[in-house]
Amino acid sequence: MKKAVIFDLDGVLVHTDRYHYNAWRILTDRLGIDFTQERYDSIRGLSRMDSLERILALSSRQFTQEEKEAMAAEKNEAYLQRVRQMNPEEVEGDVREALKGLREKGLLLAVGSSSKNAKLILERTGLTAAFDAIADGSMVRRAKPDPEVFLKAAALLQVAPAEALVVEDAAAGLRAAKAGGFQAVAFGGDAAGSGLADYEVTRLTELLELA
Repeated sequence: MKKAVIFDLDGVLVHTDRYHYNAWRILTDRLGIDFTQERYDSIRGLSRMDSLERILALSSRQFTQEEKEAMAAEKNEAYLQRVRQMNPEEVEGDVREALKGLREKGLLLAVGSSSKNAKLILERTGLTAAFDAIADGSMVRRAKPDPEVFLKAAALLQVAPAEALVVEDAAAGLRAAKAGGFQAVAFGGDAAGSGLADYEVTRLTELLELA
């Protein structure tokens, strides 16, 4: 019997992918890097610095660590400009229905996100109070597909990995969940049809049948 559900944030509870992509495009256009939507899809679920390293590998130039940190900060500020304008209307009704139903079943709920902006996004969208714990990129050293962020969330909830479901839309996130000993649920993105999950759902309310 499951005691908890741990959710990835971007692509599962909210959809800020277009904000990430646009912020990366501002940087890559300046650097003369052809950064397509397909290339963005290949870095979804990775940390900011891991994403940047993959993007810069497309350039013939070499960059210092200081330059990389400045570029990561530049991208994050462009992203945050849009995030600060988010509101509760950007959360789909299915999300709130699923969270309410899981809570009524007595399950603990957490967010496990590589994003260091997770708490800001949850606050702006009015979702903070729905969760018992929030584990984000500011609390961990290793990004997905390392399971650290999910293990941190489980520790905050005081449940064992085997007692929790992890809901992810990224293949890297599914790999992280399985590496940590969790059961994994694929929800859209490149997680869907990847064969990496124990379950696959097309609506979050389907979690009520799994948990």
